[in-house]
Amino acid sequence: MERMLVVVFDDENKACEGKSALRQLEVEGNITIFRAAVVAKNADNTTEVKQYDDVNPSGTLVGTSVGGLIGLLGGPVGVAIGAVSGLTLGALADVGEARVGEGHVEEVSSWLPPGKVAVVAEVDEGWTAPVDSRMEALGGTVIRRALWELRDQLRKDEIDALKADLAQVKAEFASANEKRRTKLRGRIDQLQARIDQQKKRAQESLQAFQARAAEKRELFKKNASAVGQALKDLVRTPPR
Repeated sequence: MERMLVVVFDDENKACEGKSALRQLEVEGNITIFRAAVVAKNADNTTEVKQYDDVNPSGTLVGTSVGGLIGLLGGPVGVAIGAVSGLTLGALADVGEARVGEGHVEEVSSWLPPGKVAVVAEVDEGWTAPVDSRMEALGGTVIRRALWELRDQLRKDEIDALKADLAQVKAEFASANEKRRTKLRGRIDQLQARIDQQKKRAQESLQAFQARAAEKRELFKKNASAVGQALKDLVRTPPR
């Protein structure tokens, strides 16, 4: 199952250990990591990106679930980029990209007060025990939430609402006098333009989803290959 994983630690060193441990769990075949970052909550309540690595060649948090959640955790104060370049608050703070809902953001925020540091990762895991046991051994508190596609449903609902408005205005147009029709034509054009815009965004979202799905399939292949090689190496290792 695809999940947003947040593991909160007392300091940056422990958080970096936690991220390394997640990578080891991936090598062992327990999880697949799509993106991961280490973030800290500063005294002024900004969220600072301390470390970030991404197997995606684009090498960016923008437009990702991890980036969306980090941006939302920054709240009204914002995100301090720190040593990570190429990121902006506006691009990161997207509830649609986060795909976890406001309740999860509030829960993570409550566990991530100023001074704490967390690993934020988008992962696929078949069961929770490997991550929980490894993170708890390092002193981490694990918070997870299944990911879901909120934005696409919201866009569909908005298109349906716009179409309903358009149908009503067209019905009024049919029985209106010429003066009234002049005003209604402008309204009809505006509604149609908004519908076309939302349809375009929906198509772009579909293309992005397909690209993301292809990327994840490649990651699964890579992870499976790594596990297979580890097993082969284990078989070739002579007994002590």
